[in-house]
Amino acid sequence: MKLSMRSFRVNLRGEHVILFLKQILRHIVGPIVLVWDNHPIHQRRLVQNFIETEPRLHVYTFPTCAPELNPVEFVWTHTSHATENFAPHDLSELSTKVWSGIAKVRSSKSRMSACLAATHLSWI
Repeated sequence: MKLSMRSFRVNLRGEHVILFLKQILRHIVGPIVLVWDNHPIHQRRLVQNFIETEPRLHVYTFPTCAPELNPVEFVWTHTSHATENFAPHDLSELSTKVWSGIAKVRSSKSRMSACLAATHLSWI
């Protein structure tokens, strides 16, 4: 199990999603099960065309308006603890705190497992 994330300071477009998918394909060997929400950017024709060309990607989509089923929502909950009672002086300081929280989740198998278990999905 691996948590992969990427951050951008612009409004995301399909090209950004493809860059992220290429990053995952470079760093993970073998088949990849990608489970994500039904956000319009994931449904863009450009993104769908890319996915169709990559046989290693097996994509599943969470139902619309069901954040309680999406493990990443629980990652954000854990990450938010890093910024509790914190008033950053600038965007750089905030970014450092957020990435520190993400790193804590990413490096802890028990935290990652808790994010998955919180969904109560039988197939996880």
